[in-house]
Amino acid sequence: MPKLPGRRRKENPEAIMSIGDHLRELRNRLFISAIGITVMAVVGYFLSDKAYQFITYPVEAANAEGANLNVNFSTLLSSFDMRMRISIWIGVLLSSPLWIYEFFAYVGPGMTRKEKAYTWVFGVVGLLLFAAGCALGIWVMPRAVRILTSFIPHSTSAAGIMDVSTYLSFMLRLVLAFGIAFLLPEVMVALNRLGVMKGRTMLKGWRWAVVGIFTFMAFANPLPDPWSMIFMAIPITGLYFLACYISIRHDKHVAKRRAEEDAALDAALAENSSVTTV
Repeated sequence: MPKLPGRRRKENPEAIMSIGDHLRELRNRLFISAIGITVMAVVGYFLSDKAYQFITYPVEAANAEGANLNVNFSTLLSSFDMRMRISIWIGVLLSSPLWIYEFFAYVGPGMTRKEKAYTWVFGVVGLLLFAAGCALGIWVMPRAVRILTSFIPHSTSAAGIMDVSTYLSFMLRLVLAFGIAFLLPEVMVALNRLGVMKGRTMLKGWRWAVVGIFTFMAFANPLPDPWSMIFMAIPITGLYFLACYISIRHDKHVAKRRAEEDAALDAALAENSSVTTV
């Protein structure tokens, strides 16, 4: 059971938390996290203009190559809604060290030292993979806007008018799709560590996995040409096979350790049997 904070251990030597204590601690940590996100969202409000310029860079890049695109604020409050959404996203990102700490501070006391080490390793690797996927999505975005809007007729009377809310949602979904896709290998390794799936089993299904990866990229990738889909699917496929390799190595290590433990147990049983016979 998770231990109580240090000041309360004197009143509770066994350091056992009741369900009520769990819920109160969860409430407090959620409240602290919400305060942190709110404060950083206020900071994000003042950074929203810079963030907007970054978000609309694909449109500016397409216009620089001859496109005629405009981001449209179609309602009275759409500009305010856009600024608030950007501010909240910035607040969540800037406050991530705080709410990540609060999460681990809540679940940490119930974990062993080995489990904590695994959690930190998986957390750091997951963060790097997610960041790499998001970076790939950001790299794709200007090219996607340029290609998808190239079908607009080349006429002085024709212009591409995009609703800011729709454009913002499209960009966020695209970036998040690539970030989540890059987490696939870590999920596979985690399932293997938990004993849910063997590495050999993962490798046997590589054909279906590759088909699934390319299919996902075909839907997530907004570009119409197949080469961009192949380019984006290759690193995820490589990460899939890397996860299979890591899982197979882990399975071999576990099998070797169990064989050594079984041999030691058999030797101990044989020794006890010989002593009893004598």
